[in-house]
Amino acid sequence: MSGTVVIGGGPAGAAAAILLARAGARVTVVEREAAAREKVCGEFLGPDAAALMASLGLPLPSLGAVPVSRGALAAGSRDAAWALPFAAWSLPRAVMDEALLDAAARAGATVLRGRGAAGAAREGEGWSVRLAGGARLAARSVVLATGKHELRGHARSATRGQIGLKLPLRLAGPMEGTVLLLPFAGGYAGLQPRGGEGAGREANLCAALRAVGSEARDPAALLGRVASGSALAARLLRDAEPLLARPLAVGGVPYGFRHRDGAGAPCGLYRAGDQFAVVPSLAGDGVAMALAGGMAAARAILEGVPSAAFHRALDAELGRPMRWAGAIARLLEAAPGALTLAAGVFPAGARLAAARTRLPSRPRPVAGGREGGAGPVRILARR
Repeated sequence: MSGTVVIGGGPAGAAAAILLARAGARVTVVEREAAAREKVCGEFLGPDAAALMASLGLPLPSLGAVPVSRGALAAGSRDAAWALPFAAWSLPRAVMDEALLDAAARAGATVLRGRGAAGAAREGEGWSVRLAGGARLAARSVVLATGKHELRGHARSATRGQIGLKLPLRLAGPMEGTVLLLPFAGGYAGLQPRGGEGAGREANLCAALRAVGSEARDPAALLGRVASGSALAARLLRDAEPLLARPLAVGGVPYGFRHRDGAGAPCGLYRAGDQFAVVPSLAGDGVAMALAGGMAAARAILEGVPSAAFHRALDAELGRPMRWAGAIARLLEAAPGALTLAAGVFPAGARLAAARTRLPSRPRPVAGGREGGAGPVRILARR
């Protein structure tokens, strides 16, 4: 019986596997993709994500991340810009995911790539994880970190979702270290420079929409819809060259979702990343939440903290950044002009909002432990 099976090899799952393996625990990672690839992700990394990656031995500059120092917002004829209150970075998810999984393997985790999980069920005092093709893995505990994709029998309780789209671009000029928020009718988008080999004129356009038509298939339609929201977006995207034949898309994304254990919730199933909470796209740092959640799940397993206590503690830690990100996302959709005006008149307010969407810099002790009474587990690593 393996100590822990981690289902999903993205930031949350890989981070959990790294800590478990480094502590000497037996851990197997099941990752359905044979190789890391582009994900529907804005790829903005704040200081919380940077500190967590560095704590795993993967400092962002060493991976080719490019710095982001300014934020901007545009709606209609107005636009506003401000200096970010922290150092931030941009790095392609394919680069990050590959580095994290490689670190997990080097730490001693067994990494099964191209092997999706078809289900997981309690079996005796442990778990049985069924792989696509019929093979089974026995484990004492499971970390569920499948991102936006559901695992049969353990789907999130959210019923509504939006559509996420991503389109890498080559712009007419460099982005110069700025992340832009570009609201438009029915959604909003973010535009920021690409890190890694795409540093320079390449940028990521990532959008969250209530509904889509041809935008999910036609890059020109997506660019046109985003450009319709502001003069700045129209100017920046006018000569943009799509780097993919069609946008990457994911549907049914429950932005704002936060997991709650119901009656009879299975013991030993630790949710992390988007399987625990889905921060509104571009309004928070979902990668930092995934890393922190995966690392916290590993600590909880190592210290014998029950999954229900772990979930309560993680929810408390993510509460503030989730609330702030949700408020920003709602304002981007409901009152983009007023929000842009406020950011221009009061840039300190924009900096405060950006800071409030980050994870707390100091962890709080979490009540919980082994049934016999172990010491507290700390949800976030000190940094």
